[in-house]
Amino acid sequence: MAHDHHDGHSDRHGRHAHGADHHAHADIDWADMAPLLESQAELFTPLYEKALAWLGKEVTEPGLIVDAGSGPGVLACLFAETFPAARVVAVDGCEPLLERAGARAAREGSADRFGTLHGELPGVLAELDYPADLLWASRSIHHLGDQRAALTAFTRHLAPGGTLAVLEGGLPPRYLPRDIGLGRPGLQARIDVLEEERFTGMRAGLPGSVAETEDWPALLTAAGLKHTRTRSFLLDLPAPLPDRARAYVAATLTRTRDVFGDGLDEADRATLDRLLDPDDPASVHHRRDVFLLAAHTVHTGVRPV
Repeated sequence: MAHDHHDGHSDRHGRHAHGADHHAHADIDWADMAPLLESQAELFTPLYEKALAWLGKEVTEPGLIVDAGSGPGVLACLFAETFPAARVVAVDGCEPLLERAGARAAREGSADRFGTLHGELPGVLAELDYPADLLWASRSIHHLGDQRAALTAFTRHLAPGGTLAVLEGGLPPRYLPRDIGLGRPGLQARIDVLEEERFTGMRAGLPGSVAETEDWPALLTAAGLKHTRTRSFLLDLPAPLPDRARAYVAATLTRTRDVFGDGLDEADRATLDRLLDPDDPASVHHRRDVFLLAAHTVHTGVRPV
């Protein structure tokens, strides 16, 4: 799995979020999407910094941090920066993305304590040299058919007293007001419905898929973890957006048009086409009301000593 993740996978409640979606959708070339994945993760860095500061209050001196579903490694490298004494291992099923992760670590000066591990979750975690003090899974668990069993497997690779941190849920990102002066108000809400339906279909189509109530603290407790905590973190980039964030919104909506265009009615497709036309003054390339607002939720539990 490669990471919403957390480094930018196309995902419910965090489209292109951290990079764990690539193996669930065989039609996606995740290596080709790497620039978009990296751009998203870099834009979301203020949110991740808040999440890591919160984790740092519980995990004070980790020896090994594992990013399970790392994508191109933006967040894995942020872990290395936040915890300068820790060794960080980025785990992903897409080797080109892991190559990007290693190159980023080298550029940022953490290559001497940064490793990568290529393979499918959760089985590949058996190849770790020793248990993790912090195991981070950003939207990678929900790409495993039996999520309850996956959490139990992840827990086995924690050191006693180690923390499993699962980023799942939150709120869908918003880029535009409800009424944008084009077409019918509520375009993003209608896209959300298509996202939810696609997510449900993805889950149902996974090998060994098991329907599960998404009560993550209860699932962490069932996996044998204690002291569960939950907190959400906000990214708030108000209008007017800087060029880089605006380009990300345009790229994300372009992918939305490619993936869901046939599911939208003719009027909504026409609206989306205008929003994506760089020659149209009403497009996201030019309009001053484009913003980026999103919330990601992190759930943690501790393996008993």
